Formats: sequence, C-alpha cells, structure tokens
Amino acid sequence: MIKHTWVLTAALLSLSAQAQMSPVGLWRSIDDETNQPKAEIRISQNAAGGLSGVVEKSLQNNPNTDPNCNLCTDDRKGKPKIGLEIIRGGQQSDGKNVWEGGKILDPENGKNYSLRLTPIEGGKKLEVRGYIGAPLLGRTQTWIRVQ
Repeated sequence: MIKHTWVLTAALLSLSAQAQMSPVGLWRSIDDETNQPKAEIRISQNAAGGLSGVVEKSLQNNPNTDPNCNLCTDDRKGKPKIGLEIIRGGQQSDGKNVWEGGKILDPENGKNYSLRLTPIEGGKKLEVRGYIGAPLLGRTQTWIRVQ
C-alpha cells in the first residue's frame, strides 16, 4: 500500500511540475516604464492546443488611461480593455517549453505583434516576447505567475 501511495504522489507531483512549465494560468504583467504591476492576464488553451489570453484585471489607477482599446484596428476596436483578448493562437514547439505562432496585442497602441512565450524559473515567470518580423526585433517582458 505504501508503495502505491508513493507512486501516486510522484505522478501527481510530476503532473503539477509539467503544468507549471506551461503559459496556461493567471499572470501579472509588469509596466516597462514604471516597473510596477500593470494587469492580470489569464491564459487558457483550447482543445486544438491554441492559446488565448484575456485581461482580467487592471492593477493601475491612472485616470488618463483610456479604458477602451480605441487604437485597435481589428474586431477589438473600441472594446473595454478589461475582458479583452490580447493573446490569440500559439502552439508549443516540438520538444520545447516554448509557445510560438500566435499574436499579442498591445492595447495601449493597438498594434499586434508575433508572439513567443517561454516559462522560466520552474514556471513561476513567463518571458513574453512580442516582435515584428524576426524575433530579434522586438521586446520582452517578464510576467509573474499569480498563485
């Protein structure tokens, strides 16, 4: 009986570690300029393996910030930033803890960027890379997993 309990515990811990090395979950983004928490984004995965990231909560109290995505140029134009889908698509690269092929929207400027997501530090943080053209031409933010 003890051996079976140990095997079950080891299997559950392994699944928990694998789940942590995924972008799926709730993340806190950090403002590039102020280095302060900016928003909480929930990333989920659909049945086909594609990702979706939705802004759940703003963590800033700036009265000068437009609450809607008025600079967006697609179906998200004029929609509230809270509840806005900012990540669309992206699949895990074969044999790697990297998700690519999707797009990320910056609701502050309305621009869409190619996306690369890489869980780091055992899945406690997420490197979010948005770029145009080659992955070298862009910027990276580090988001923190919300426990």
